[in-house]
Amino acid sequence: MEFLPGFLFDSWLGHTVWVWLLFAVIVVALLAFDLGVLHRKPHEISARESLLLSAGYIAVALVYGGFVWFRLGSEAGVTWYTGYLLEKTLALDNIFVISLIFTTLAIPPKLQHRVLFYGILGVVLLRGVMIGLGAALVSQFEWVLLAFGALLIVTGIRMVTSMDDGPGIAGGRIRQILGRWLPMTEKTHGTAFFVREPTEEGGKPVLLATPLMVALILIEIADIVFAVDSVPAIFGITTDPYIVYTSNIFAVLGLRALYFALAASVQRFRYLKYALAAVLIFIGAKIFWGHFVGKVDPLVALGTTAAMLAAGILFSMWKTRRDEASTPDEARAAPDRAG
Repeated sequence: MEFLPGFLFDSWLGHTVWVWLLFAVIVVALLAFDLGVLHRKPHEISARESLLLSAGYIAVALVYGGFVWFRLGSEAGVTWYTGYLLEKTLALDNIFVISLIFTTLAIPPKLQHRVLFYGILGVVLLRGVMIGLGAALVSQFEWVLLAFGALLIVTGIRMVTSMDDGPGIAGGRIRQILGRWLPMTEKTHGTAFFVREPTEEGGKPVLLATPLMVALILIEIADIVFAVDSVPAIFGITTDPYIVYTSNIFAVLGLRALYFALAASVQRFRYLKYALAAVLIFIGAKIFWGHFVGKVDPLVALGTTAAMLAAGILFSMWKTRRDEASTPDEARAAPDRAG
């Protein structure tokens, strides 16, 4: 190890620099392989390709979690997997919004992966900023963690009581607002995010954003909205910025890869929001319990979170399949009742 630069063994945010660099190298390598090799040419992503790509991301994440376990101990490993599972499931709601954005802006399926890829780069940066600020606040002001807990409990209750399926982030109003300061075209121009087009008066061509750029901006806005819930949630599991950030990014990477398989069947998980609400309330309560009573065992947190999410997924699949099975009978009975 003597041949390695000394700064690699310096501490940064509680961990040696080389550990952070290893994570950065893995993420860059994954993204380069994704865009530069697998998707060098734009094409429509099939459900099978999406599942295989997602399985690859999950496998890498599980191995990385094992590395965290081996290097930092079993408690850190369990906490990392809990954060990964939590963020991956909370981000499922993002799938609804991304699908709505692509539909509203008429983004062709073969170009959607390109938007999602660059969206990931934005997530890596934005989550880093939000998690860094959150970690700094929590370390300086202990009451901030309690505020996070209260936010999670309120958010969970609102998810149960609200009839909204998600924020109208892709609505025409936001597009109109963007149009005031970002001139845009109505149609896509291949893989371009910006194009130059002549004005109606035939003057000098002006730079215009294509629907791909508008979709990218809306997806980043949506991620910020969802991060307001997910970042406090994972701080309820641990305040270690390394575990928070790395588990967050691996979860988002894998979910974006899974988008194309989930988008077509996303309605099957419409009851999952109740399980997510229960998880948020549980983690919020866990923060208060840990502050006033005592620390909750990481294995208990992981087991409870996994059980709630599994129950939500299984109930959603059972309920939607049952609803679909009963629909044809009701449809056939309707004409008879009408007659």
